[in-house]
Amino acid sequence: MSEIPISNNIIEDLKRITGIKRPGLASIREIVYLVNRLEFKTGIRFIRMEMGVPGLPTPQVAIEAEIDALRKGVAADYPNITGLPVLKMEMSRFMKLFLNIDINPEGCIPTVGSMMGGMISFLVANRNDRTKEGTLFIDPGFPVQKQQVKMLGHDYYSFDIYNYRGKKLRDKLESYYKTGKISSLLYSNPNNPTWISLTEEELSIIGELSRQYDVIVIEDLAYFGMDFRKDYSVPGKPPYQPTVAHYTDDYVILISSSKMFSYAGQRIGMMAISDHLYNRSYPDLLRYYSSDKYGHSAVFGALYALSAGVAHSVQYGLAALLKNMNDGTYNYRNDVIEYGEKAAIMKKLFLANGFEITYDKDLDEPIADGFYFTISYPGFTGPDLLEELLRYGISSISLDLTGSTRQGLRACVSKVARSQFGDLEYRLKKFREDHPAD
Repeated sequence: MSEIPISNNIIEDLKRITGIKRPGLASIREIVYLVNRLEFKTGIRFIRMEMGVPGLPTPQVAIEAEIDALRKGVAADYPNITGLPVLKMEMSRFMKLFLNIDINPEGCIPTVGSMMGGMISFLVANRNDRTKEGTLFIDPGFPVQKQQVKMLGHDYYSFDIYNYRGKKLRDKLESYYKTGKISSLLYSNPNNPTWISLTEEELSIIGELSRQYDVIVIEDLAYFGMDFRKDYSVPGKPPYQPTVAHYTDDYVILISSSKMFSYAGQRIGMMAISDHLYNRSYPDLLRYYSSDKYGHSAVFGALYALSAGVAHSVQYGLAALLKNMNDGTYNYRNDVIEYGEKAAIMKKLFLANGFEITYDKDLDEPIADGFYFTISYPGFTGPDLLEELLRYGISSISLDLTGSTRQGLRACVSKVARSQFGDLEYRLKKFREDHPAD
């Protein structure tokens, strides 16, 4: 480990070559690119915490179902744009068994990852009323979702929820809704990057105000069931994954297969549109689509124009996974709880070496251990800390990218192997020696 810290000259050369002048403010993919080059140049294996990608194998049941479908020739046929009937049925069952909500299979639509589900939602929810302007994001959040609305030319608003938890959320949220400019609200739960989990009280506030001001709620459950303080994995039995669906009629739920099923490479997600919203008419949608119905516009307008559906074979893979979950023969939690266990160990290593957990509380209890956590170090801004940690073979992203008002970094545990914990501890100790916090 004598090569730690990495020479500034090496990093400066690569910044010049890659054109990434300020890594601390670079996008996730730019950081990935830079760190790949650093690893190649130095031969040092980095502690890779910058990208939220799964670090576990895909369940075999999905792989076998997909292979079987390919062997039967589905690759030669276009899939039904609305989704395979068997998949839509299992998605509907999943909503009932794991969220305790009823959504007709018609409104359960596979998408090319949940990011596409978000794009579809923006394309329809933000065009249903010409007097409104766009999306309100509850931050910190996933940076690419803001990039999507920017690409579409939509306005957006955002606020950091850290100081507005519990009852305080009502006044803050209503201050935006009262403008009459908000067409949709988006948040993730558990939250990327902070791992905050909204309470039932907070979800009820969101639902009540969204009904009152006619705002469509886009609930991003990319990390479904991964608040490991409770077990949401038993089909048909409480506790259920918390959702705003119990408190409002007009909502879209986005669920990623990438994290809970480690199915990232095949790009399939779930978009579930409430029955009420699916069948609701918005005359202003006729400016863009052939129908004024929300569901028809989402599927035959936005989805059709974006991809004309999801790859055929992977729909069979996801259908098999969901059926096994719904039937109780496969429990996703037994696999993904590894993330929570790794987070607990990594947090202790950071805390022992002078770092702080930036978003440390869920109201009055410690933040859960899961896919992400946030860190800061005395005397450093987030961007500066990111750039200095690169010299110690540790990569992450700055909270500045996420809409946070706090200084720090997002750390993802998924690609950090347990075998690297010794290296992480050494590098953090070396960092503290070189940057005394006391």
